[in-house]
Amino acid sequence: MKETKFLDASIWKFLLVGVGNTLLSMVLMFALEGLGYWPSTAIAYVAGAVMSFFLNRSFTFRSQETMGRSAVKFALNVAVCYLMAYGIAQPVMELLPQPVFVPAIWWERLTKLVGMGLYTVLNYFGQRFFAFQK
Repeated sequence: MKETKFLDASIWKFLLVGVGNTLLSMVLMFALEGLGYWPSTAIAYVAGAVMSFFLNRSFTFRSQETMGRSAVKFALNVAVCYLMAYGIAQPVMELLPQPVFVPAIWWERLTKLVGMGLYTVLNYFGQRFFAFQK
């Protein structure tokens, strides 16, 4: 059995791809914030995920798995990571006292940024060890 390091050079490629899809996601998320928390983050993440799938499959992890199989695993990974990250971020931020000088819209934006951080960590490990393991 091949031994795999927990962290390797793929993390730097993943982060580079992540910068691109994060910029795309942030622009969409904040442009669509009038739709509400869940719709704005969901639409943004679908767009970012499509970009991420193709770049991470070929550039970051060089997966040899079939396109269909890796697409299904990738979609499942993204969905689970999204629900976990944003599902954790929102209640955690609701537990924290919102400073009176921070408008509600900026508190929601900070909540989204916390969700983004959680999503990034969960998504790397999900893609590396599940979606693109071959």
